[in-house]
Amino acid sequence: MRRGCDVGEWRTDPTFAMCRALVDGAELSSFVGGPFDVRAVTAAIRPEATDGFLLDEVPWEHFPQGDHVREAVHLLHTGDSPLRTGTGVVSGMCANDMRAATVLAVPFLIRIAADTCHPHRADALAEVSSPARARHFGVASRNELLLHRTDTRDDTLYDDYGVEVTGYPAGWSVAAARAAITADTALLLPLLNDPSPATRIRAAYALATAADPDRTVRAAFRTRLGAEEDPIVRAALVLAAAETTRNHPHPPTTEWIRELWRDRTQAPEVRLAAAIGWLCLTDEPTPDDLCVAVDDLASDERAHAMDALPWMAAASRSGETGLRHCIREMLHPEQPDPAGYDDPWAANQSSRRLVGWGPRQQGGRGCQ
Repeated sequence: MRRGCDVGEWRTDPTFAMCRALVDGAELSSFVGGPFDVRAVTAAIRPEATDGFLLDEVPWEHFPQGDHVREAVHLLHTGDSPLRTGTGVVSGMCANDMRAATVLAVPFLIRIAADTCHPHRADALAEVSSPARARHFGVASRNELLLHRTDTRDDTLYDDYGVEVTGYPAGWSVAAARAAITADTALLLPLLNDPSPATRIRAAYALATAADPDRTVRAAFRTRLGAEEDPIVRAALVLAAAETTRNHPHPPTTEWIRELWRDRTQAPEVRLAAAIGWLCLTDEPTPDDLCVAVDDLASDERAHAMDALPWMAAASRSGETGLRHCIREMLHPEQPDPAGYDDPWAANQSSRRLVGWGPRQQGGRGCQ
């Protein structure tokens, strides 16, 4: 399967005309709801097409590298080739900041994941939430961890998400992916009870991106936590509940998460996840007992084990686990970067802040 984006191929892509027009001064709002608005395109896919895997009904060709995404979905679904399964295409393109076409795959990936007999269901589930997140790798601060940037605007390309490497508005892709996941929460919720711990973690990670105004998803996380025995999965459910609560504030849930990190009967992984989640949900100064608990519980072995949580894996950096990075950013901001860490942006911090890419001022205060 081809990877990457050939320049000549990209310039013949239909969406290139839209992106070129935007560069030349066209209003983004003039493309809202049209054939290159991935939010409208995804919403218009017929349920019969997704349920029946009628891939030819989807206009993959409207978006950069859409043919590669279609092929990946086909290979995942059919398993025709033992050497080419389509695994990693969606997440790889998202890592390369090309999400638009991958969004169209989300409803199909969810159906593969929900099929308990499908040999590639775990691979599909691992890809589901990739288009629904952006600008989250290496993020570990109270202000930005677990944050859904809601300022997706139709009047400017330069909202909180900016543009993808192709010039496509990234906020449109993220919003479309989250809407697709929200539409299929009924298929994802049963996966919280799957026999595989990895599947339960990935289901929680995907569901945490869904809109949850009536708190159905959040209630499912708490219900599953009551039955869950695996400490890493329990930690995942806590982080998922915190992410949902950050984007749909609910003070009782914030207080519940606070009590979890204070509860000495909880597994250390749960208390650590709750401490990080609670810090992201409040601007209160960091309590001394939280600092003591986190520093006491966060052993190197546990920090590496918690990188099995996709939130922590995304927050990790070269030479530093995600948990350690979160603790340093949130509780010990005076500590330097780990030895050997090379920040390519360090020489240009001021310009990063001007465009909203640099670290923001932390809420509350760190440990004293």
